[in-house]
Amino acid sequence: MARVQLIIPDEDRTRFVYQAHREGMSLSAWLRAAARDRLERQSQTARFESHTQLEAFFDECDGLEAPGTEPDWGQHLAVMNEARRRGAANT
Repeated sequence: MARVQLIIPDEDRTRFVYQAHREGMSLSAWLRAAARDRLERQSQTARFESHTQLEAFFDECDGLEAPGTEPDWGQHLAVMNEARRRGAANT
């Protein structure tokens, strides 16, 4: 069995240990179970079987009501370029 060392914030460790003990598990067992659960959820992701299914998915997405309007990308790019010009490249 392999040994893995994790570096996590103290507050996360405290929360993880508390939850593990609530579930009657050690921290190590709880972390392994959480990782297995995540892998299981990822493997259950539906995949498109055909180009037709993919097109149907995008047609359905197009029919959904968007929460707002699309941004004015020209204006957005102008703001970014102005920030870069002024030397604010990390914003």
